[in-house]
Amino acid sequence: WEQAARAGATLVDLSGAFAALRESQPWIPALDGLLPPPKEISGSKLFFSPPAATLVACTLAAALGPLSPSRLSIVFLQPVSERGAAGIGELESQTVNLLSFQPISQTVYDAQVAFNLLGRVGAESREQLGGARAAISRGVARYLASRGLGTAAIPAVQLVQAPVFYSYGFTAYADAATPADSAALEKLLVAAGISVETDGTSPSNVSVAGESHIHVAHVEADPSVATGWWLWGAADNVRLAAANALRIAEKLLAS
Repeated sequence: WEQAARAGATLVDLSGAFAALRESQPWIPALDGLLPPPKEISGSKLFFSPPAATLVACTLAAALGPLSPSRLSIVFLQPVSERGAAGIGELESQTVNLLSFQPISQTVYDAQVAFNLLGRVGAESREQLGGARAAISRGVARYLASRGLGTAAIPAVQLVQAPVFYSYGFTAYADAATPADSAALEKLLVAAGISVETDGTSPSNVSVAGESHIHVAHVEADPSVATGWWLWGAADNVRLAAANALRIAEKLLAS
């Protein structure tokens, strides 16, 4: 990328490498109409598409911003494909071996991932869930700060390792500052490019495979908190980030 930059190219990164570069800019074009204009887009040459969980968190924060929620919390169920082919292979082999009553490999996670939910992986794992969670939080804070939003808008994030190959599932809780109904909340979500399932169906990591948008089920009120709302959703972790990168390129070509 450095050679391409020296040649004058404009670059859009999907690898995560640009997240550590101060001169690069995260960009979610779908949110340009909801948040203040991005800073210095016209003079920038380095852009990156945030990873899927960061995209989801930023989109929910932007969508629900008009409600000025006093609290926004998101729990992500992480697929093994976030660890690449090695993570996919380990879940597959663990599943087969457990069903055959054979010892399992724990090279990637240093823990049993198959048929299990993990809030923490083994000590010998090359990547810890705490580190991945912190990276999501940093990415969300950086993006929202780049759009002029303060720390009050940043959602709390938790990460759980799930025994699925692809797509994030997530649940989110928002405590609105003022009373609102589900129709108003869903209208805000749709305005942010989120697909809301209003026919009684519920998105899953299987149903969103190959989809380029975030999907959520019908918003539900908390039975104990008058201004509390729950969302359940899912997003294809590979397709969502790739589609966002494509939108960045289209915006740049159109400018």
